Amino acid sequence: MAVAIPTYRRPHLLAAMLPRVAEQTDSLAAQGFATEIVVIDNDPERTAEAVVREFGGTVRYVCQPKPGIAAVRNRALDEVSSAALVFIDDDEIPQPEWLGRLVTTWTDTGATGVVGRVRSVFETELDPWVAAGGFWDRVWWPTGTKVDAAATGNLLLDVAQVRDLGVRFDEGLGLSGGEDTLFTRQLTRRGGRIVWCAESIADDQVPPARTTPRWLMRRAWSQGVSRATVASRLAESPRDEAVARLGVLARGFLRLVGGAGRLAWGRLTRRLDHQARGARTMVRGAGMLAGSVGHTHQEYAAQRLGGRR
Repeated sequence: MAVAIPTYRRPHLLAAMLPRVAEQTDSLAAQGFATEIVVIDNDPERTAEAVVREFGGTVRYVCQPKPGIAAVRNRALDEVSSAALVFIDDDEIPQPEWLGRLVTTWTDTGATGVVGRVRSVFETELDPWVAAGGFWDRVWWPTGTKVDAAATGNLLLDVAQVRDLGVRFDEGLGLSGGEDTLFTRQLTRRGGRIVWCAESIADDQVPPARTTPRWLMRRAWSQGVSRATVASRLAESPRDEAVARLGVLARGFLRLVGGAGRLAWGRLTRRLDHQARGARTMVRGAGMLAGSVGHTHQEYAAQRLGGRR
């Protein structure tokens, strides 16, 4: 059992979460599981190395200098020799039984992947417009529910099944986002099975800079672009790609129009929830339109320049 922690220039967050992860791998080790923690540092300057060295224990440090989270996740798949690999982000804090619950669901179901819950935790009170929009509400399902796609912030993978299915993270999406959606959709399309584990919880520490209306609108745009990109990359022929792009184009247009209408209604009725959700739907639809005609957006490139993944 290996736990992989991708990181990029956030040593203070890494130092805070490592003891919590190690506590749970130690608990599994006491039950007879062979466990390790692998920190995959995406910083060529190796800013996470000192944190790992100071922590000691069973934590292994690996540097992946190629930019992008997809390259980091592929490196993790290449590095481990265990039966299962668990991803958790460096800005997340695992809650009690986070790891044990993932492992239990995996052994009970034999699934290719098990996805746990991620809850958002904020340092400051949210702007009323943002709170009304429910921008950080996350959907989750009962344990054992089968899903077609999943994020990788709290995800267990059966390594042998993943390798047998021949799926890798698309490194062309390393700085744009959507690589986790594409990866997990490819897994399920090729016969893999991903199930939910509602009892496995990791708390995502959201900084104030990511709770502003401007940041969230930019995020909605990039998600729209990413949706179009993933749809085109899932296509197996030029004809399928053209059909996929047309489908995203149509859905994007409907979102754009519907979102604009809801935004206008929200302003007329002074309802913040309609204003916020309408704006998000409208901007995401615009992103889908842009992505359907080939526009790309390097969402994480600017964040890397600013020192964040």
